[in-house]
This record gives sequence, structure tokens and C-alpha cells, in this order.
Amino acid sequence: MTSTKRIVLCALLAFLAAIGGVFIGRMLLPQPKQPGAALHEVLHHRLALDADQQARLKVLEDRFAVQRRALELELRAANAHLAEAIETEHGNGPRVAAAVDQSHAAMGELQKATLAHIFAMRQLLRPDQTSQFDDAVVKALTDGQG
Repeated sequence: MTSTKRIVLCALLAFLAAIGGVFIGRMLLPQPKQPGAALHEVLHHRLALDADQQARLKVLEDRFAVQRRALELELRAANAHLAEAIETEHGNGPRVAAAVDQSHAAMGELQKATLAHIFAMRQLLRPDQTSQFDDAVVKALTDGQG
């Protein structure tokens, strides 16, 4: 067997081993839950929303998706500004402190918008649905703590 064929064979075997490792890892290790997945599950599958509630929820979710994306881009820009300040100052100087404040402000705006969205969704619910929704919100906020 020529050295080129050996290299190709080794590369192919390494690739197949990597794919197998990923597959086995996904099968054996639990996937991390996405934040808010339980809340989504409750809203879309457990509360038995009527057609009007579903339509109004879709409008809220579509609107929030755009708002969230804009706020996430703002946060990403603030983090890039922080990285630039750290690279420039190589310490906790005034540019780093200002960039941290900017990043925190962006995070705060995202959190406020998320809470406003949660409360808007809650307003769509009937009184018999709010308790389960509230429990899912609390669980989403405290999951992994304690």
C-alpha cells in the first residue's frame, strides 16, 4: 500500500471514528435543556389554548422574535466593544468599565423585554390556565438552582 493510500485510509478512519464518537455521545449523554423550553411546552402543548389564544400568541411570539434578535445583536456588539477595550487596556481600566456597563445595560434590556413578553403571554390566558403557566415561569427562572 502506498503512503498516499495509507494517509487517505487513516484520515477516513479518523473521520468515521469522530462521527461514531459524536453519535455515541449524543445517545448516552442527556442534551442540555434550552432555557424556556418548559414554558414553551406548557404554552403550546399543555394549556389547550383555543384558536383565538393561539392566533394572539403567534402575533406576540413573532413580534418578540424580532425584538429579541435586535437586542441580542446589541448585546453581541456590546460584548465585542468589551473585548476591544480589554485588548486595548489589558486591565480593568476606564474603557473596560464603560464597556462592562454597556454590556450590562444591553443584558438588562433583553431581560426586561423578555419579562414584558412573558406578562403579555400571560394576559392571553384564562384564569384556569394561569397557575400552570406561572409554575412554568418560576421553574424556568429557578431551574438548576438549589
